[in-house]
Amino acid sequence: MVTSDEILAALQDVRDPEIPGISVVDLGVITKVEIVDEQIRVQMTPTFVGCPAIAVMKEDVEKRLEEFGDVVVTVNYDIPWDSNRITEAGLLALKKHGLAPPPRYELAFELDILENIACPHCGSTQTVVQTPFGPTLCRSIHYCNSCHQAFEQFKPL
Repeated sequence: MVTSDEILAALQDVRDPEIPGISVVDLGVITKVEIVDEQIRVQMTPTFVGCPAIAVMKEDVEKRLEEFGDVVVTVNYDIPWDSNRITEAGLLALKKHGLAPPPRYELAFELDILENIACPHCGSTQTVVQTPFGPTLCRSIHYCNSCHQAFEQFKPL
């Protein structure tokens, strides 16, 4: 009989299609794994409602787990995703991908945490938000005044 830990380990192979360096587990979109009567049940929460990647991630999760038997994957909007769900490995993967990881926060965050984000290229915090609207709903665009590079940040939520 397979365990939840084995399922989570297998899901490390499933990558976010928009950021292939990070797994769905490290991104924090896998919110529940349980085995009930030999059926594997996985619950996912998208980073944003309307995330175009969630359907692809769901399909990839189903394909990866089919070797374990009966699998049911559901997308749940009842448990809101927030950027604190990203694991430490996930934050490093975002940075390696060239995205500034979102800062950790407690309870609610102040808008000033969107300013002076550390540049993923040079590490400087002499950065400014160019636009909160990036190529996807979960990213914003910033500019580094030190290395003069534009970069994206995975938005804190």
